[in-house]
Amino acid sequence: MHSKPIVVTGGAGFIGSHLTDRLLEAGDEVVVVDDLSTGSRANLAMAERNPRFQFRACKVSECGDLEALVAGASMVVHLAAVVGVEQVMRSPVSTIETNLRETEVVLAAASRSGTPVLLASTSEVYGKSSRPEFSETDDLLIGPSTLGRWSYACSKLMDEFLAMAYHRERGVPVRIVRFFNTVGPRQTGAYGMVIPRFVAAARAGLPVRVYGDGLQSRCFCHVADSVEAVIRLMRTPEALGKVVNVGNDQPVQIRELAEKVIQALGSRSQVELVPYETVFGPGFEDMRHRKPSLKVLESLTGFRPGRTLDAILRDLSVA
Repeated sequence: MHSKPIVVTGGAGFIGSHLTDRLLEAGDEVVVVDDLSTGSRANLAMAERNPRFQFRACKVSECGDLEALVAGASMVVHLAAVVGVEQVMRSPVSTIETNLRETEVVLAAASRSGTPVLLASTSEVYGKSSRPEFSETDDLLIGPSTLGRWSYACSKLMDEFLAMAYHRERGVPVRIVRFFNTVGPRQTGAYGMVIPRFVAAARAGLPVRVYGDGLQSRCFCHVADSVEAVIRLMRTPEALGKVVNVGNDQPVQIRELAEKVIQALGSRSQVELVPYETVFGPGFEDMRHRKPSLKVLESLTGFRPGRTLDAILRDLSVA
């Protein structure tokens, strides 16, 4: 139990709200800062009933008492960011500005008080790499700046560089987590997230639209596993100054995923293949495969995500 609160930016979002619930369950005090641009107050319904919970409805960079909040916190978990490829393709300027500015403000405040920061990053930073498995020390291969699709990956990678610079130069205790396709209850399909999109279509009996040839593969991690990994990393001093993959390492092809969703819901929907250009315009590039190495996570925390895709789909089909 902490005498000081934990600040969770983006805590009304999908991962943030689950993390908030878990921290409150563990007896921590939590202050959520979220402008509700993609998060929802409804996600915090359980937290709102807890006397150890506080909520600030504002952007991190516009939070009047951010300095005091950060100075008085035991840790800041910085999850606030633009989410989803569709958002990124629609508003590249705000994607880049938001991801950089909010992180910069958090790190600057933390540098003045020495408050530890856990920064959420993304598997997108691995870019176009074709390695069978991604490790935290791999070289990163980002696409050209003429393709806006890579602006999200690049802005999050810059967040990582900035966090590491604050760590080395100004002594901010930093941990970085790269999330790989986290899914589960409360996730919205509004920003292009694949499983909620498939579930909504199958439930409505509409065609389940798979982009490209459907042979691209991803590894999906239940949000409860992702949150468990984050909490363990928060409590692990050896994680300081480290980048850590958090995800599941069991791949599934997206076409097969669509079939599994249809089956789990007992739906009559059909799978429909849709060219990337139809959805995102010309010049869109996707990664074929994205599988994390979990060696660093396991060696630091002794934990590896274990919930299967079937368990995740069961959870979502009744959600």
